[in-house]
Amino acid sequence: METFDFTQPAELFATMGHRSKRAPVTYRRFPSGAEAVKFAIEGLTQNQLFGTVMEVSEERFDAAAIRELYDSPGYPLARGPSRDA
Repeated sequence: METFDFTQPAELFATMGHRSKRAPVTYRRFPSGAEAVKFAIEGLTQNQLFGTVMEVSEERFDAAAIRELYDSPGYPLARGPSRDA
């Protein structure tokens, strides 16, 4: 993955489940991409993460890309436990 600036503001669009085509979407804005990534991985369930999209500087990241950012050596925040269910 190209260099990602974790300090840029980020927006997170999370569905509340991928099983329904009409699942409600939750929107949250974060002061940094690092905080958005942390929330997505540690605060959402796998089901919620499946339909999540993060936007930073007009670039979009799906759940797999968010996970890759979280696991990258450049991720600046302490990692905590992920939600499983």
